[in-house]
Amino acid sequence: MEIPKKLVTTVSGCADDALAGVVACNPGLRLLQGHRVVLRDDLQAIRGRVALLSGGGSGHEPAHAGYVGKGMLTGVVAGTMFASPSVGSVLAAIRAVAQAGAAGILLIVKNYTGDRLNFGMALERARAEGTDVRMVVVGDDCAFTKPGKAGRRGICGTILIHKVAGALAEVGASLDEVEKKALAAAKVMGTLGLSLSPCSIPGSKPSFQLAEDEMELGLGIHGEAGVRRMKMLPADKAVETMLKHMTDPSSASHLSLTPGSSVVLVVNNLGGLSCLELGIVAGAAVRYLENQGIRIARALVGSFMTAMEMAGVSLTLMLVDEELLKLIDAKTMAMAWPNILVGPATTRREEVPAPTEPPRKAEDETGTGLSTARVERVLQRVCSTLLDMKEKLNELDRGAGDGDCGHTHAQAAQAIQEWMRSRQPPAAPAQLLSSLADVVLAQMGGSSGVLYGLFLTAASQRLRGRSDFAAWADAMDAGIEAMQRYGGAAPGDRTMLDSLFAAGQALHALRSPGADPLQVLAAAVQSAEAAAEATRHMEAGAGRASYVHSSRLEQPDAGAVAVAAVLGAVLEGMRDPLGTQ
Repeated sequence: MEIPKKLVTTVSGCADDALAGVVACNPGLRLLQGHRVVLRDDLQAIRGRVALLSGGGSGHEPAHAGYVGKGMLTGVVAGTMFASPSVGSVLAAIRAVAQAGAAGILLIVKNYTGDRLNFGMALERARAEGTDVRMVVVGDDCAFTKPGKAGRRGICGTILIHKVAGALAEVGASLDEVEKKALAAAKVMGTLGLSLSPCSIPGSKPSFQLAEDEMELGLGIHGEAGVRRMKMLPADKAVETMLKHMTDPSSASHLSLTPGSSVVLVVNNLGGLSCLELGIVAGAAVRYLENQGIRIARALVGSFMTAMEMAGVSLTLMLVDEELLKLIDAKTMAMAWPNILVGPATTRREEVPAPTEPPRKAEDETGTGLSTARVERVLQRVCSTLLDMKEKLNELDRGAGDGDCGHTHAQAAQAIQEWMRSRQPPAAPAQLLSSLADVVLAQMGGSSGVLYGLFLTAASQRLRGRSDFAAWADAMDAGIEAMQRYGGAAPGDRTMLDSLFAAGQALHALRSPGADPLQVLAAAVQSAEAAAEATRHMEAGAGRASYVHSSRLEQPDAGAVAVAAVLGAVLEGMRDPLGTQ
């Protein structure tokens, strides 16, 4: 087992460096000289008010320094990585706020032996000095059905106690009142974690291993063992498993929920989960709770108390009444508390109605075009060509991209076929190209879909109300210009634009009086095919291929080949006698 990489300056100084960085970037925070303690910059504001101190080992960021600020904690004491802070530093923090004029001090401590011992020892020393200090120990872990002598572990729910106590202290509540409310709130909440991977502190190997197809339920924020390992589940099933475990009446550490209950939900990233996954988990949690008749009065989603890089999530539920909810909603300046609009969470929020399409302009309907039968024949040729070329285009794309060029073009072909089955293609050129743009933008996917959509949209503008052959040359130029403007490629960059540009140059012959459109189109196809083949020897200047060394690009560009094939299919469709297949 290897030691995971960490972006630190030194292993020994990482906890100090992290705190220094947080303080450097937040003018409302200060370090206490000689100690790993972060305090509010405005300590004078706590004179006559209760001060709140918390803390614990480093490696759980943004806990604990992220919750220092007006409306939450007065200060925090940090230990080294996953280690309790020293008695001396806790005592120094107590003395600092006492000397600032605090009207009593409440220590909010997570239920771990080291934290209880060190904060407890500092409390006794401070009391001996005449300071009024109390301690609330938070144990919100719902993992174990029969907690041992050590009791339930203190995990992410602790931040809700910081918030409740902080809001009360801010309005001048007494130490008795703050302590009583914090103790009461701690009794009506529960938390459960789920991990997909282990965690590690800088310079050390992971504390445990999980198989690729495993997840662990109920582990602690230092990598302590959970209650069981199980096979990977989809997010909604994993969330259901967590919430059922948390509320199982047969468990001594369960949280009692009944239909009609009102809760605050915290969806906490344990460190290494992506924001995408976190959003999926949050939605699944809200949906499950709603289906159980639970009202989610508030939902907090983010990284609140982590375990280094652990890929996992914890869910916290706190039963709330209006009084408790007001304390949760009270304003705070703590940087890690989410500043979001106050309101309930629900998956049943009414959607904004989709906008209606504006009516087509009259000039889109005009212009002499091909017969409907000819349009259908051309489009059928284009679609069958792209479907036949799917694997060839994918193979060409694998050397320079992600190997999906044939797939995306086949998607476009299938979408156009479906579109033709559902309605008759318009014969007016501007309307035809505009409609095709809508289809490929909606169904093709990838950057190719957008590029074709840009080309067809811009080209359609030049065809409005026109019936001359020169309009098609102008349309080609407009489409190419739009692709260059937004896509950033130019001829010679080894992209689909190379074939289009070559064909566009050949189509300029349509501007000559008496030009034969089929002959000009045939010349354009030849130019496009030659340009596509020439990309074999080019160095990519745009697109995904530009990130691949030229020595590895041995085949022509897939997009350029596809464009040449589309133009060739158009020519075939124009030449085909109608009434034949």
